[in-house]
Amino acid sequence: MMGDDRAILREIWEGRIPVCFTLSKDEVETEKPEPVFIMVARQTYFPLVTERVSKYLAGYVDKEKCGEMWLDYDGQPLKWHYPVGVLYDLYGNMGTGLPWKLTVHFQNFPEDELLRCTNRDVVESHFMSVVKEADWLKHRGNVINGMQKRDHKNMWMGLVNDKFDQFWPINKKLMETSEEEGFKHIPFRIYQVDLPVIQKLFRPVAEDGQQHCLEDLLKFALPDLDNDKWKVLLQGMEVPLSTPVHWLSEHLSYPDNFLHICVVVPNSGDVSVRW
Repeated sequence: MMGDDRAILREIWEGRIPVCFTLSKDEVETEKPEPVFIMVARQTYFPLVTERVSKYLAGYVDKEKCGEMWLDYDGQPLKWHYPVGVLYDLYGNMGTGLPWKLTVHFQNFPEDELLRCTNRDVVESHFMSVVKEADWLKHRGNVINGMQKRDHKNMWMGLVNDKFDQFWPINKKLMETSEEEGFKHIPFRIYQVDLPVIQKLFRPVAEDGQQHCLEDLLKFALPDLDNDKWKVLLQGMEVPLSTPVHWLSEHLSYPDNFLHICVVVPNSGDVSVRW
């Protein structure tokens, strides 16, 4: 059964990344606008925090050419449907430090690389879809299907408004297990630059009853991974490979209830945290 490690959960929730948003120099119509600096929550999605950025910078773009806003880092378009923390762990950790410098675009939307996001309803639909998928993996969908619509809405609004105390009482139901039975499978996705996302069925307990650890999951999903050449990040941290995956799923999952694991090239100048 999950312990009430509220301090850990709140600390993860309160993770922030300083981000600098600069309008693409190719899209400036008149004078160059000042960049915008925001402390962005790792747990959120960019469309939920960039509305003011969009309104301000769009004023410096030709109205006839101004389309949907999108972001890139060092020429890499950023997928808005990935949590901000995942995007930073995957790309930003290879950079030169903070703040994380992103370029804002309103033209030439990369249709072949990004999904369109016209409003917050699109983000909510994506988020709840992933939560339901995670619950199916953990509980065969029994928990999310047993909730009322107001529970779903409170969970979503807790994320939108960055309110841990609104989000967690609902999300806690999705994390609870009995003494006899834990999660059926661990919802996880593994990210590597320029490679497809990896997602497979993985049980938290071996056939002999032993708890699987993070190293077991990595060997299962990435059997050829050389730990000396790569760094594994969960919520921006290098976690001991001996950590049980069930504990990780309870405590280091993103609000969508998935463990998002980034496998990246080590960089001596990064700011990741080691436990």
